[in-house]
Amino acid sequence: MKKTILYAFAALALMACSKETQVTEETERVEQVRTTVLQPREIEREISVSTNLQGYLTVNVAPSITGKIEHIYCEVGDRKQKGQDLVRMDQTQYKTTKISFTNLEVEKNRIELLLKTGSATQQQYDQIIAQYNSTQEQLDFLQTNTYVKAPFSGVISAKNYEDGELYSGQPILVLTQIDKLKALLAIPESYFPQFKPGMKLTLTSEIYPDQVFPATVEVVYPTIDAASHTFQVKIVIPNGKNLLRPGMYVTTTIGLGKANAIVAPYQAVEKLVGANDRYVFINDNGVARRVSVTLGQRFDQEIEIIAPEIVPGVEMVTTGQHKLVDGVKLNVVKD
Repeated sequence: MKKTILYAFAALALMACSKETQVTEETERVEQVRTTVLQPREIEREISVSTNLQGYLTVNVAPSITGKIEHIYCEVGDRKQKGQDLVRMDQTQYKTTKISFTNLEVEKNRIELLLKTGSATQQQYDQIIAQYNSTQEQLDFLQTNTYVKAPFSGVISAKNYEDGELYSGQPILVLTQIDKLKALLAIPESYFPQFKPGMKLTLTSEIYPDQVFPATVEVVYPTIDAASHTFQVKIVIPNGKNLLRPGMYVTTTIGLGKANAIVAPYQAVEKLVGANDRYVFINDNGVARRVSVTLGQRFDQEIEIIAPEIVPGVEMVTTGQHKLVDGVKLNVVKD
């Protein structure tokens, strides 16, 4: 038993000694590096964002009554103006209610005359008015959902039924506005104060490489996504010539004015293996110190780096950083 305990203590002592030797060797390493002193630089602040276009308005043509579809007035690709007929449902219920409404209207007029002569009571009149108003509401509802019209001008982008089929809830048609489009942009949170409704943008598409398309910021969403640290911006794109279509992929480069930023060589920024985290090494009194950074705007072979520790005057390692670890000693080679 005593021998076992002695062996255990010996093993622990060897492990501690080995670890201490490793740490000592690590801290005594001296790596040859080159550095540069970071200084602020005035840049033209701009960001590039890509997105997919959407129809400004899209509606599922789905009446609030079930039954047989008597007639569909359009096919996929047809253009429809606001107020034009799209679908006619079975008219039986509408026609029956219309007859009841006409009879109630005649009865209402008769009771009104009798009330003036004292031959009818106020209670009788109130009852007929209640029935009349209720039937009128029902008739208006049935008319809207029996004779379905286009709520705005657009293009039929889907058709799910044919004449004579039984409507069961799935939209009969889909109407999409394409003379005006919209898109949602995901913008990094640091730019939130610079976006305002009415801001002008331009879009480009690979389909039309020699053209730019104007756009306007319509809505700046008021909250930040905690996971992506972005906020959404809704833009509106006039599309009178119908060159652009919903689903197309477009890119916008947004100019945000001049700003002071710290820019470093792109090759000096390291990437964590298996992740998208970026970091650099700075010279902290002759010792390598690893600093996590956020990348900003890129300028050819240089990139904006952002971190609380990255301030003017910091000495950043630009050559030899690939072999560094946190805490290793540095020998800065001067050119």
